[in-house]
Amino acid sequence: MSPVVLRSAGPDDAAQVAELHADSWRRHYRGAYADAFLDGDIAVERNAVWTARLATPTGTATVLAEYDDRLVGFVHVMLDHDPEWGSLVDNLHVRHDQHRLGIGTTLLTHAAAAVTNQATHQAMYLWVLEQNTSAQQFYRTSGGTTVEKAQVPPPGGNPTRLTGNPHCLRIAWPKTTPWPQTQ
Repeated sequence: MSPVVLRSAGPDDAAQVAELHADSWRRHYRGAYADAFLDGDIAVERNAVWTARLATPTGTATVLAEYDDRLVGFVHVMLDHDPEWGSLVDNLHVRHDQHRLGIGTTLLTHAAAAVTNQATHQAMYLWVLEQNTSAQQFYRTSGGTTVEKAQVPPPGGNPTRLTGNPHCLRIAWPKTTPWPQTQ
């Protein structure tokens, strides 16, 4: 069995990142995001987002995890995104059939390393849906602390893509060194 291989994402990776992102949203964001949005052509919408992001990666770090030449996860960090909270882990997704194999931990560790090595402010944070309790537990186990609750911003700025008024939680790591920070 070959190990998981990590590498930086490039423009040619947009389609496969978008596919995994769309699948993850469909599985974990239902109830917060509108079914019509999730069941629609979300892969095309995500592909447009990832094509733009990976074409101009300035101020970001995107790491892919591959197993047998297949994308099994990725993390995307926006470096020095917030003056108070530091770098934003904007996306961390692992293919559904690859959960609980250490891929998420590896990707979060690489996000912390990117912040440590490339950002000015040595802190990072992310937003997680309030309904996604398994992800919250993962982040807390990785040393993150829930520091704030807010309304979920609508994807693409379109409020019709939300169901009701879902909330998300800010989880923060005030320092990325030393890492890992387990509780």
